[in-house]
Amino acid sequence: MATITNTFGTGSAVGNREGLTDKIFDISPFDTPFVSSIGRISAAAVKHEWQTDSLAAASDSNAYAEGYDVELSGFTTTGATSREENYCQILIKDVVVSGTQERVSKAGRTSEMAYQMAKRSKEIRRDLEKIATGNQGYVASGTRKLRSLESWLSTNVNRGDGTTTAGANATTATAGATDADTTRAFSEAILKDVVQQVYSSGGDPTVLMVGPVNKQVVSGFTGRSSARENVTVGTISGAASIYSSDFGDLSVIPNRFQRDRSAFVLSPEYAKLAFLRDFQVKPLSMTGDSEKRMLIGEVTLEMSNEAAHGVAADLNT
Repeated sequence: MATITNTFGTGSAVGNREGLTDKIFDISPFDTPFVSSIGRISAAAVKHEWQTDSLAAASDSNAYAEGYDVELSGFTTTGATSREENYCQILIKDVVVSGTQERVSKAGRTSEMAYQMAKRSKEIRRDLEKIATGNQGYVASGTRKLRSLESWLSTNVNRGDGTTTAGANATTATAGATDADTTRAFSEAILKDVVQQVYSSGGDPTVLMVGPVNKQVVSGFTGRSSARENVTVGTISGAASIYSSDFGDLSVIPNRFQRDRSAFVLSPEYAKLAFLRDFQVKPLSMTGDSEKRMLIGEVTLEMSNEAAHGVAADLNT
């Protein structure tokens, strides 16, 4: 249908308001399953220390004759506790907003500074999750770094082979575990081996934490083929949220920020975040027509006893 001549339309108008929705849509994930599941304590120094200990192995030869005199036979050797350490790492996010931008009318937020600081708060949590579940060793001076989860795990491990690096799969305080040159498929046999190791070491794991790729692999383990499950009509059940092992149930938790090549079997009560300085916002000096803020925290990872955890490493991604 033809338009009437000289019809005044939006193409000619200059006074129409913009059609900008008064919301900001951001689907960036900020869930932090590892650091949210472990405890929080205070650190008193840059070098955070704690002690671990263990009982003597159970013995089936603990039998003695009547009248036995322990002083004549000699006392059992008493072992000292082990002293562990990690270093606090400083995490920072900063924002600078011009005075004009803070003042003008904005869509989706009233204060630009408040909006940007809320974003930085989520970002620093994501950074801490990635750091804590990573494979870095500690750095004790200069730009200090904390020792991450995977770097700690040496007692209960199932790692790949084929590395050409000296000291294959070794773990030290100042370096992470050595990755194998090749990866392998995550299997139920690998998982069972790690869970059994953790249990034999004295742990009671409750969490299996995996990256997105291997979360789907776990959901396909054949051990679930005989399970019975009630689902709503029209629903396809293709995921596993609980893995029932021989040594207890494990909550299967996906983690977007950990290394997908590693799967962690965890006892969360034996890991903690130790804060020397909890996260806080610091106003910075004004040197011009702008407002500055810094979000800062100083924290380390206390692995209360690394033998309570385990890792299946060098997995396909």
